[in-house]
This record gives sequence, C-alpha cells and structure tokens, in this order.
Amino acid sequence: MTHRISLRARVLTAAAVTGMLVPVVAGAAPASAAAAPQVSCTSGKAGLAAKLQRDITAALATRGGTVAVGLRDRTTNTTCTLRATTAYDSASVVKVTVLATLLWDAKKTNRYLTSREAGLATAMITKSDNAATTALWNQLGITKVKGFLAAAGMTRTVPGTGGYWGLTRINVTDEQRLLSLITARNTVLSDNARAYLHKLMGQVVTSQRWGTPAGAPSGVAVHVKNGWLQRATRGWRVHSVGTFQGRGHDYTITVLTDGNSTMNYGVTTIQAVSKVIHRDLIPTAPAATRYAPTTTPQEAYIAVPRG
Repeated sequence: MTHRISLRARVLTAAAVTGMLVPVVAGAAPASAAAAPQVSCTSGKAGLAAKLQRDITAALATRGGTVAVGLRDRTTNTTCTLRATTAYDSASVVKVTVLATLLWDAKKTNRYLTSREAGLATAMITKSDNAATTALWNQLGITKVKGFLAAAGMTRTVPGTGGYWGLTRINVTDEQRLLSLITARNTVLSDNARAYLHKLMGQVVTSQRWGTPAGAPSGVAVHVKNGWLQRATRGWRVHSVGTFQGRGHDYTITVLTDGNSTMNYGVTTIQAVSKVIHRDLIPTAPAATRYAPTTTPQEAYIAVPRG
C-alpha cells in the first residue's frame, strides 16, 4: 500500500457517510500561500511520507531563495518532491552528465575509455576540475550530449551553449532520473559504466563532500557531486546530488537552490534538508555516527557570461 502526503492537506477528517479520509485545509490561507509549491511525499512504509513531508517543510521554513528537492528510496518505495520541474543553472553538477555521456558514447562503439579520458574524468568528478570538464565537453560536442539526454529520458535538461557547460539548465526530475540510471541496471549505461561513475563519485575530495551527504549514518556508502556559481541575478546557485546505499536502504537525493545571498547560505540550506531525510529514513543511527561535512566547503567556481 502506498501512503501519500501533501502539505496542502494539513488536516484529515473522517467523512461519516462514506467512511473515507477527506483532506481538509485548516483555515483560510491567502491566495499567494495557496499557490506556493508544497513538499509532496509518498511511501510504502506507513507514517514515513507524513514525517518526511513535515520535516523537510520545517527545514526550509526559515530559508530564503528557491529550493527544489527530490528523494527516492527504493527499499521503502518512498519519494518526495518539491519544484520537481523548476529549471536551474547546473554549475558543476552537470559534470556527472558529462561523464555519463562519455561512457554512453563509448558503449555505442564498444570501447574502453582511453588513459587520457580516464584521467580527465577522474579530475572532473573527484576534484571538480573545470579544465578537464571543458576538454571532455568539447570532445563530445552538444550533439552527443543531447543524444545521451534523449536516451536517458532527461527531456527537460538543456545543455549550455557557447562553451558554458555550467549554464546547462537542469531540474530535480531529470537529476533523479540520472541518479536512478547510475544506481540500477538499465539499457542506457552498462554495469561497468555505472560502477565507474559510482566509484568516482565516492572518491570526491573531503572539501567537496558537503551537501546531500550531511547527516548520512556510518555504514551508508556516500557518492556525491556538488556545484555552485554566482550570477548578477538570483544570486548564488548551490546544488548537491547524491546516492546512498546501506543500513537496508538504497536512496538518491537531489537538492537544487538559487537566490542565495552567499555560497555558504545555500550549502546550509541543502544540508538542513539532507540531515532530516537521512534521519527520517534511518532513525536508529546514533547522532555521533552521522557524517558531518567540512565547515569550509569548497567547489570549483565556474565561468559565466558577464551581466
């Protein structure tokens, strides 16, 4: 049985005649509030959807900017979404797509990566090296990137133009789709490709292992890629995507943000959301065993057009 909770239905009352649960909104909310996106969760585990919806909402209650969230836990058949199709400038998060495209393209010609490609891929993911990313982006070209996006079903992702790969437009739905391809067998990426992507995302340097890993319990394998950039409008874009396996769970988290006043503000927002997700999925893990990211997070700063 799947349990569904949306913040729009804050109070449930039993309808005496039908015996069904009918959603009732408590009080008269202003029109602007009623139109605001709400966290929506479903789960095959009783009570979990309601808890996640409540705790994610609380974690964001005092945060500024525009935040999008995606969660999927295969073990409990749990999902949560907020602004699932809202588009954001990708920053370095797109580097996972670049590597996935390279591996997808190599699979089509039944070849291994060259030593040069492997070196660039390692630098791009584990250290977020921008020069390595540019080299692979230029090698692949927009046509191949679009080909991978189509094959992957990432229909709303739009590659950046003019060499600005960090301005690729991404969204929660497509990022969660990409993470699902990395974490489960499929016809788009080979098992070796998935293992390679996972390996590199698990070897990201400590200074860049912030964001979605925050609060992950020990015994849960963490794989992450983050990104940030600043533009003249809408402030800092700060994002984190991660996959997590262990303690009886197999889940992916995407948190995308913009409108942040500073880079650290966006990091704090992402980590507040991530901590409650990890806690709600695996509540028995002691607080002392949960991952605490560096207090001085780093990421490669991406060039963007002026203005």
